[in-house]
Amino acid sequence: MDTVRLHHQGNERRPLLVIDDFWPDPEMLREDAAALRLGEIGPHYPGVRAEVPARLAETMRRKIAPLLATHFGLDPAPGVSEAYYSLVTTPPAALAPIQRLPHFDGVEPRRIALLLFLGHGAQGGTAFYRQRETGFESVDADRLDRFKATLEEGVRTHGMPDPAYIAGDTPLYEQIALQPGAFNRALVYPGNTLHCAHLPPEVVLSADPLAGRLTLNLFLFDD
Repeated sequence: MDTVRLHHQGNERRPLLVIDDFWPDPEMLREDAAALRLGEIGPHYPGVRAEVPARLAETMRRKIAPLLATHFGLDPAPGVSEAYYSLVTTPPAALAPIQRLPHFDGVEPRRIALLLFLGHGAQGGTAFYRQRETGFESVDADRLDRFKATLEEGVRTHGMPDPAYIAGDTPLYEQIALQPGAFNRALVYPGNTLHCAHLPPEVVLSADPLAGRLTLNLFLFDD
């Protein structure tokens, strides 16, 4: 980890780490992903995934644990909840309604997401959002009901977004930050922040892990 940068985003000043040169052998990770059978996992991700080996996921958790203690106040670090190699393959016109909106991974305060970019070429990035009506940039248990009700009312008023990857401001959301992706760059942020993949047209949506937008997604969470 040659470069670690800390950002505090939006009005809520939520922490986010940008870590360049994160993994000592990223090409090994690409080859590992290419050797696996990737398939659809869950209704939310716009592509295919395969589970990351448990030992690798735990090694990554230990690698970022000191940073979580220093910058997120999480000591000890949460345990591994899920870990996937992920490959975006869904064309914009085929996106389900839920895939056209910002989302959060969970409402728990000890939930952390690590996103490691493993593709060469244009990778887009990850964008972070504020719900316009409430001003929420993150969603905890106390905010959940109001967030949902506001979203439902907003959809009734403005309709669902057209089939496309979200880009910039919308009637329901304001983009508050955009963190660009780059090969072997990791983003680490609280999982209850509103976020969405940033996928401009130049990002190749290939089903080949060695040619497309391949990422490793590590999710940490415990009670």
